Amino acid sequence: MDSFEKFIIDMGEKALRYEPLTKEEALAVLRLPDEYIALLVYTAQKVRNAFFSPSKVEFCSIINAKSGACSEDCKFCAQSKFYKTPINIYALVPKEEIMEGAYRGVEFGANRYCVVLSGKKASKEEVDKIADAVREIKHVEKLPINVCVSAGTLDEEELVKLKSAGVKRINHNLETSERFFPNIVTTHTWRERYETIKRIKAVGLSTCCGGIFGMGETDEDRVALALTYRELEVDSIPLNFLMPIEGTPMQDAPGVGPLQALKIIAMFRLTNPKAELRLCGGREQTLRDFHGMAVLMTNAMMVGGYLTRAGRDIKKDYQLLKDINAERLQRVFE
Repeated sequence: MDSFEKFIIDMGEKALRYEPLTKEEALAVLRLPDEYIALLVYTAQKVRNAFFSPSKVEFCSIINAKSGACSEDCKFCAQSKFYKTPINIYALVPKEEIMEGAYRGVEFGANRYCVVLSGKKASKEEVDKIADAVREIKHVEKLPINVCVSAGTLDEEELVKLKSAGVKRINHNLETSERFFPNIVTTHTWRERYETIKRIKAVGLSTCCGGIFGMGETDEDRVALALTYRELEVDSIPLNFLMPIEGTPMQDAPGVGPLQALKIIAMFRLTNPKAELRLCGGREQTLRDFHGMAVLMTNAMMVGGYLTRAGRDIKKDYQLLKDINAERLQRVFE
């Protein structure tokens, strides 16, 4: 056994004991020679299976319930009012359309359905309308799907209102490290989002907090994000790989290759062994032929498309699960 093999096995043992990896150890995972990818994936899969049901993969879906005209200047996003991008712009959709999205999620076999709004934060009126739609989904139609909401920097009162309506989880992404954040957003701060996550936890809601990779961030930034989520003990981490959008400042960003993407996923698994890892935006274009290896280390895939970009044919995701002898997680309600 050489030194790299021993290091990977040692990191897996630490994760299995739920001992935190140091910054230096997490960086070393990202910088392993490519020839050790197979062992790294195996080790990360072993950790995943120790904390979650082996071979069970969850599907989740979203609806872009309010699109574009966003006041924020996130340089990766097509919905910012600062950039000319080919997207539709519309206000919060009617309750019936949110309901239709929930029905589509059920048809896809999704266990979760997230209602997503553009903007720094939803207005009081928008929160009321979302809460009304969630009550319809959960208590009137009683659809077999968990409902999540992504609506910006909500205050405690708004979070409690959504929780009372039947929302179980809030999505609020830090996207990257505190150091790199000013390179991608200047209209709000990383700290604002960090404090929002703490509020979400304080009112007893589950947390879904992710990142985007390939925007020009360093390995240190990726590790800092992973260790922040470990510190916060978030429940779910969506892993997105930049899908460059024409008209945004990130349209020519470097992105990441498939092997580096696998190392990023493995690092997040080893640093956050109890968190659900979700393969989300950009998984198709970035992982390509290595998609199955990524699924072995993670818990979920977003299906049915993303906010402003189409996803892949869901039949391919079902075939992928079949090919790796995995099964779709049957609906579990919180």
